Amino acid sequence: MSADTATPAPAASSPTGPTEPQGASRPASRRSWAVFVLTMLLVVGSTVAMFLPLVPEAIGIAAIVLMLCLTFLRLPVALAMIVPALLGSYALRGELLVESTFKTLPYGQVAEWTLSVVPMFILMGLLLWRAGLTESFYVAGRKWLGWMPGGLAVGTNLAGAGLASVSGSSVGTAYALARIGIPEMLKAGYDKRLAIGAVIVAGLPGQLIPPSIMLVIYAGIAEVPIGPQLLAGIGPGILVAVLFTVMIVIFAKRWAPTVAEEAAAQGRVTWADRFGSLVRIWPVPLLIVVIVWGMFSGTFTATEAGAVAAVVSLAITVVWKRGNGPMRAIADASVATVSSVGGIFFMLVGVEALSRMFTLTGISTGFAELVESMDLNRVTFLLMMMVVYIVLGTFMEPLPMMVLTIPILMPTLTALDVSLLWYGAFAVLMGELAVVTPPVGILAFIIHQITKEPEVNQGQDIRLNDVFNACWWFMPMAVIVTVVLIFFPEISTWLPTMASGN
Repeated sequence: MSADTATPAPAASSPTGPTEPQGASRPASRRSWAVFVLTMLLVVGSTVAMFLPLVPEAIGIAAIVLMLCLTFLRLPVALAMIVPALLGSYALRGELLVESTFKTLPYGQVAEWTLSVVPMFILMGLLLWRAGLTESFYVAGRKWLGWMPGGLAVGTNLAGAGLASVSGSSVGTAYALARIGIPEMLKAGYDKRLAIGAVIVAGLPGQLIPPSIMLVIYAGIAEVPIGPQLLAGIGPGILVAVLFTVMIVIFAKRWAPTVAEEAAAQGRVTWADRFGSLVRIWPVPLLIVVIVWGMFSGTFTATEAGAVAAVVSLAITVVWKRGNGPMRAIADASVATVSSVGGIFFMLVGVEALSRMFTLTGISTGFAELVESMDLNRVTFLLMMMVVYIVLGTFMEPLPMMVLTIPILMPTLTALDVSLLWYGAFAVLMGELAVVTPPVGILAFIIHQITKEPEVNQGQDIRLNDVFNACWWFMPMAVIVTVVLIFFPEISTWLPTMASGN
């Protein structure tokens, strides 16, 4: 299951990496086969290793290697976790443990009242997506922020934050905004790297602002309350949006047209135009405010907030799509919701199975003891984990990163007095950076495929290297944001603390 299962992106060409000369196809094919063969050898070797007379920790390491290989081979994340969990449990305790685990685990793991918020938020996002809010968000951002240096890029970035917060999909958001925003910015005279970068990072803050499916999934993995976890993402989400906006404005001084030139290209924007652009998008910010206010004030729980959001989104879809197949939009969103929820719940079963197996091997406790022996304090450990996540992000997507690391890290986080609510925002942010980190960030390849279309690239030659450079432009600010969160955890924890009255 990909990082953005909650809201599937429109179909895109399969990312295949940079376009190579025809003569280079045979060496590339040989390299692909070599990587595939090596991965299969690791799969076989790690599987065999689990049944050798090894210490439990070695069996756990073999299970991790097997999971990474299966994920690399594009097996669904849930299966990539369940297979090594099943084999490891069998190797450690035999078939009775496997039988008892899988008798009770699937139902017991997902039959939780708190998880009923998941289908509600997913249905809300899919309904709003089907209602066609993408272009409306972009138009509103452009009209309200066009007075700033780099106004088109800033508007694209903040529109992406709003869309991603309700859609749950950085990939879907970037896919939609790329088709609208990149050609507009290129026509206005923006450097192609700034235009691409503004789109690529547009969805990052949205994954932290409620309703966030990634934070809900983290809450399920870490077994923390969903309502406070959602509130813990608001501060970091706003910080990310503000600092990326500042960075775009700085870049715009050199790589974008002046405010006067941009205004001339777009035409005069009146206050009536600005307020008129809000007509199509006002339900979304209102919905976010109602959800946050309801959970913060205690008026309703996270589950009730999800139900309210789904009902309101249903009404919005009917009104917005009237005369244009509203029932079809609702039916499509409902079917996609069932598919997405099934995938998420299946993944949660895999997480718990893998976590139980890790407990048997002693890896989690052993890692905590290793950290303690290294005499790492909270800040040093988290800086180390930031580097680990960035390295993992070069070849893994957000969900595999979370499900691999969080079960192992739980005892360590407790020992170092790291707030699990804060770590949720940290893990989601680092996971989302994985989507854009070269050389295999999936967003980079999706954007590159889109920019091959003449109506998008506006006649400019946009190479994969240009997309990678655009990603690297924004990576320093992402690292700065992460460091700020590490040194000032209150940015994330103050709102849940206030809501709880502590």
